[in-house]
Amino acid sequence: MSLKFVLSFLVASLFSITIVAQEIPIEYFEMDLQPGLQQRSKDILQNEINGVSTTHITITSDVTQKVNINNTHKFVYLFIKGHGTLFSGGKTYDIVPETIMLPNTVEDITFKPVKNDTLHYIKIAVLQTELDKKDIKTFPKENTETIYFKKFTDCKSYTEPIKSPQTTSRTILPNKYIPRVAMGTVRTIGPDAVGAHVHAMLEQLFLGLADNHTIVYADDAQVDFPEHSLLHIPLGSSHSVSVDTNKEMYYVWMDFFIDKDGEEWLKTHNEDEKKED
Repeated sequence: MSLKFVLSFLVASLFSITIVAQEIPIEYFEMDLQPGLQQRSKDILQNEINGVSTTHITITSDVTQKVNINNTHKFVYLFIKGHGTLFSGGKTYDIVPETIMLPNTVEDITFKPVKNDTLHYIKIAVLQTELDKKDIKTFPKENTETIYFKKFTDCKSYTEPIKSPQTTSRTILPNKYIPRVAMGTVRTIGPDAVGAHVHAMLEQLFLGLADNHTIVYADDAQVDFPEHSLLHIPLGSSHSVSVDTNKEMYYVWMDFFIDKDGEEWLKTHNEDEKKED
């Protein structure tokens, strides 16, 4: 076999390699407990975002959950299905589907599902860097030293150029509660879409809420995005979301900024207090 033939074969092989498009990582929640099981905890999308972990937790009314806090992480609880009651400081809070809770520095928090119900929630832990620990000292104390507890639908709405006028978007966790973190919801009925955009200054997760039936695109990749699933938008990708006629788009976006300067992105959200569902 001549050297010229070998070189020609290698060149042809290199040019025949198919470039595989970047995938959109997604994981689907297991919503049913096995008979006799009272609770389950499963890490979701492990090692996708540095310093961020997400866990899907399911408990029955036989379980009372105590909230533990520490000095290394900040925690967000997103209650997505089932009803329950939260107790702290002699007060009670009604947990309904689509409620957010931050324990912040409060230590005496417990919660449990109502009788004969099952509670599903996502627990998000965000590692606090030394710079984060300095920054949080500049935040309003009411943001960091008391429980933050809100139904998604009670949160302020906003508009954004990449979304249509029929879309309702809400900020469920403004910045200045946890350093470099913000969260919100997007809800609409198709046909509709969130326009393509890029944000290299932040990592982003999407959480599919009840009856979400959308498609997510990132560069050349696309994936069906149903209810009770979590996906990771590839960093720096041009991404968008669409929903077909008479289908619902309803999801939580979670922004994890690389540094606090990246939070300037949130200025594209224009508060719209008059808009309601």
